[in-house]
Amino acid sequence: MNATAQRPVDRWFASYSGDHQNDTNQLIHVFAVPTILWTVVALLWCIPVVGTWIKSGAWAALAMFAAWMYYYKLSRPLGFGMLAIFIAMAWLTRWLEALLGLQNLLYLAIAVFVLAWIAQFIGHKIEGKKPSFLTDLTYLLIGPVWVLSKFYRKMGWKY
Repeated sequence: MNATAQRPVDRWFASYSGDHQNDTNQLIHVFAVPTILWTVVALLWCIPVVGTWIKSGAWAALAMFAAWMYYYKLSRPLGFGMLAIFIAMAWLTRWLEALLGLQNLLYLAIAVFVLAWIAQFIGHKIEGKKPSFLTDLTYLLIGPVWVLSKFYRKMGWKY
């Protein structure tokens, strides 16, 4: 497939992959990117919705829906995979909120967020390249679906 016939998702992945050639950096990303995604869900989960009957999680649900729409537009199979991941993350976050309380969920999410980003920057130091999102913030959305695409390829699934 020539460059002009590539789907947008393939162009995003080709560019993102160019900044992630080192095996150690890729391995770090496989763990850190989904972890960061969960922390963002959890942090948004903790934002209160004042003056309504809506409980915690409303902002996270809105953000996950918006991201899912973007992923679904890029690739239906990856969009459905990300939908399953978002549902699992919402369930995990709701369970952790019930177990720990909202304030401790917030503290946990902040701590894990910081640690996962430290891992990411260590990976990019090893790689010798700056993170892709420093050139285009869209790569913050591409990272999670890039990791999922690696799983799809390993399973022999088309995306």
